[in-house]
Amino acid sequence: MEGVGRMKWALAEGYIPRESHGPAPQMTSHETLCLLNTSSQEALVRITVYFADREPVGPYRVTVPARRTTHLRFNDLTDPAPIPVDTDYASIIESSIPIVVQHTRLDSRRAENALFSTMAFPLP
Repeated sequence: MEGVGRMKWALAEGYIPRESHGPAPQMTSHETLCLLNTSSQEALVRITVYFADREPVGPYRVTVPARRTTHLRFNDLTDPAPIPVDTDYASIIESSIPIVVQHTRLDSRRAENALFSTMAFPLP
């Protein structure tokens, strides 16, 4: 199967709440990048993170194996620098081959958790 998706995606919204309610790591407030590679070759992915008050950070690098999905928490990105909590950010995701990108947030600051998920915006 030939890969589906795009090679460049934008996520205009990002925010990792500092507080969490419930057992870690399952209920830790987080942002997740869901990457789907339907191709027969691995995808080399670069993530650049943008902020309102500082220069962009990145690239963060991840490999998505052929015909696999990878769910990557922004909270776990550390190289070249950790993503700060309680800070608005956005990101650009670039891949060596077409992939599909989805963004999910778990906000567990209160016992009544909030979970949302949305597709990233595909760029030409």
